[in-house]
Amino acid sequence: MSQIAEIIKYEGDNSTFIWKHPCEDFNSLTQLIVHESQEAIFFMNGQALDLFGAGRYTLETQNIPLIGKALNRATGDKTPFHCEVYFINKTEQMSIKWGTDSKVQYVEPTYGFPISIGASGEMSLRAENSRKLLLKLVGTENYLGQQKLVGFFRAFLMTRVKTYIAQVMKANAINIFEIDENLTMFSEGIKNLLVKDFADYGVALEQFFVTNVVKPDGDSQYEKFKELHFRQYADIAEAKLRQQTDLIYAQTEAQKVVIDSQAQATKRAQEGYTYAQERGFDVAEKVAQNEAVGQFTNMGVGLGTMAGVGGVVGGVVGNAVNGAMNAASQPAQAPATDDMATFKAKVEKLTVMKDAGLITEEEFASMKAELLKSIL
Repeated sequence: MSQIAEIIKYEGDNSTFIWKHPCEDFNSLTQLIVHESQEAIFFMNGQALDLFGAGRYTLETQNIPLIGKALNRATGDKTPFHCEVYFINKTEQMSIKWGTDSKVQYVEPTYGFPISIGASGEMSLRAENSRKLLLKLVGTENYLGQQKLVGFFRAFLMTRVKTYIAQVMKANAINIFEIDENLTMFSEGIKNLLVKDFADYGVALEQFFVTNVVKPDGDSQYEKFKELHFRQYADIAEAKLRQQTDLIYAQTEAQKVVIDSQAQATKRAQEGYTYAQERGFDVAEKVAQNEAVGQFTNMGVGLGTMAGVGGVVGGVVGNAVNGAMNAASQPAQAPATDDMATFKAKVEKLTVMKDAGLITEEEFASMKAELLKSIL
C-alpha cells in the first residue's frame, strides 16, 4: 500500500537520457521535484498525460489538469489508477563515441587502387522533444543511456558515414594520404545529414566529429603506394634543395669574379694604365716574341719609335725589342724575298700595332710612307 505522501525526484546520473522513477501508484498528494535541466512526464493507465518543467509539484487533481479530466472522484486520498513518472535529462551530453562496424570499400581516386578504411569519432546529443523521445524509443523500458541511444542510431550512423566519406573522396579526388586534413569537412557534412535523423526521434545532434580514419597499415599494396607517395614529395623537395644550392654556388662564383675585377681595376689605377693599355701590352709582347729584330728594323720601327708610342707602352715594347736584338747578336743572312710581299707583310704588322694602340694614326701613316719609299 502506498504511503500517504511520497517524494519523487530524479536519481539517475549525467550519462542518462531517460530514467523511470521506481515508485508507482502513488497518492495524489505525492510531491514531484523537477530540476532545471530536466523534464518529467506523468503516465496514468499507460497514457502520457502531463509534462512538467522545473519546479515542485503536488500530484493532485487540481494541479494536474489532464489527470483531473480523467478522474471523476477521489477515493480516500488514494488513486485507483496505475501511475508512473519518467524523468528526461535535458543536458547536452558530450564525448559520446561512435565508430563504423566495418570498413568502407572504395577505389582510391589518385592512384586507382581498391582500399578499405574505417572511421570513428565523437558526438554530443541532447534530448530535445521529451514526449517524442520517450514514446518512440523508450516505450515501457526503465532506462535509456548513451550507449543504448547510440545503438538505436547505429544504422543511421553507419549508412551516412560510409556513403558520405566514399562519395566525397571520389568527387573531390582526395587521396588516402591527404584524408586527415579533410576531417573537418567530413564532420560538418555528415552532421548535416544526421541532424534530421536524430530530430525525428526527439534528439538534437549538437556536435559531430570524425576524429580518425583508420587506414589499412600493413597491407602490402597500401604500403607500396604509401612509399610511392612519400618519394614523390621527397624527390621534389630534394630537387628544390639542389636547385637552391646550385644557385647559391653560382651567385658566389659571380661575386668572386666581381671582386677580382674590382681588385684588378684598383691595381691598374694605382699603376697608371687602363684595361685597353694592358691588352696592348699583351699584343706588343707577342709581336716582340714572334718577330725577328730585323723585321722591326726593316719596317722602320726602332727603339726611338717605340719610345714615342708612350711612356709605359713604349717602355714595354722597347724592352721586348731589346730582348729580341740581344738574342740575335749575330744576325743571319735573310733570304731574298719579293719586295711587294715583304711590303704587305710589314703593313699588316703595322696595322696590328695601330689596332692595339701601340702607334697612332699619324705614326702608322708615317711608317707606311717610309716603307713605300724603300720599295720604289
